[in-house]
Amino acid sequence: MKKTIAILGTLLLSASILAGCGSSAPTTPTAGPTTPSQSQTAAPKDFKAGIIFTEAGLGGQSFNDLAFEGVKKAAADLGIKYDYVEPKSVSDEAIVQEDMASSGEYDIIICVGAEQIDALKMVAANYPEQKFALIDANLELPNVACYTSKEQEGSFMAGALAALIKQEKATDKVGDGKTVGVMVGVNNPLLNRFVAGYTAGAKYINPELEVLVDYVGGFGDPTTAKNIATTFNSKGADVIFHAAGASGMGLFQAAQEKGFVAIGVNLNQNGVAPDNIVASMMKRVDSSAYNAIETTLNGEFKAGLKVMGLADEGVGLNMEGSNIKLPESVTKKLDEIKELVVSGKLVIPAAIEEVNPFLEANKK
Repeated sequence: MKKTIAILGTLLLSASILAGCGSSAPTTPTAGPTTPSQSQTAAPKDFKAGIIFTEAGLGGQSFNDLAFEGVKKAAADLGIKYDYVEPKSVSDEAIVQEDMASSGEYDIIICVGAEQIDALKMVAANYPEQKFALIDANLELPNVACYTSKEQEGSFMAGALAALIKQEKATDKVGDGKTVGVMVGVNNPLLNRFVAGYTAGAKYINPELEVLVDYVGGFGDPTTAKNIATTFNSKGADVIFHAAGASGMGLFQAAQEKGFVAIGVNLNQNGVAPDNIVASMMKRVDSSAYNAIETTLNGEFKAGLKVMGLADEGVGLNMEGSNIKLPESVTKKLDEIKELVVSGKLVIPAAIEEVNPFLEANKK
């Protein structure tokens, strides 16, 4: 029987909580609870998960959307119910956390993104019996299961791909120059894992490559991202990777207009511009969300940190949906490199200052 999910209209923010804030109510977040069909019987009928997205919301073909895919898959596979909320601000995130926790309705509350840490510190401490999951950040509390990724490993594969595309002249969209680029949302240690991995991967293949780096300044600014990409391209970069959330759409626009190659991030973005996006570096936060629900459902919830990398398919490259067909020489080399990382023979740098020592230690 085909499974269906009914969307019921409701608001998660209660009037009492808003009144208790002592200020005017923020813009109401978008909420959408769901109920599985009667054919979904794997879970107790009253098991419910809640997921709170970052303020960037859904629809940006990025981080929140992929986490949501994990929740929807859990609903289809396990028969659980769920609610989701798209807060309009960080202050909304705190209110929604409090609202969900105080309701007592949720077996697990999933909070997406490091921007929710400060609020979760207080809310999780105030509701010690409530189980929480925090995706893409770490918080040491006895009722919070945290999921992070080895972004540097997936980005290393993206950098190696960029270098191999140029080395093998895998598409007529790249020239003979020795420049590639990477842009990320903001300058912080987490995002610099992408920079470090990509730079190390590109230079591991070709030490003579120049890797241009810039920071958009946010995750919802495609205009600035497009300007950065255009500038990179004018300096010779014809393969450019982003880790900038919805800002990355600006990179794809520039790639289409200027005719260069782009690499997406977080979920499969290849279909956005299939003639120009060769691959997407998948950061499998859908697996994290699914795991949080499944372990809770099975009575196996465990607080603490779980870090997912290439070895457990927590990160990786996805070429599906791209019209750029890579030669076997490129895909074979990528498989060889992945095996070196998975086996521990290559330990990928997680910080920019670790890149040069890594390259020195792994000279060919």
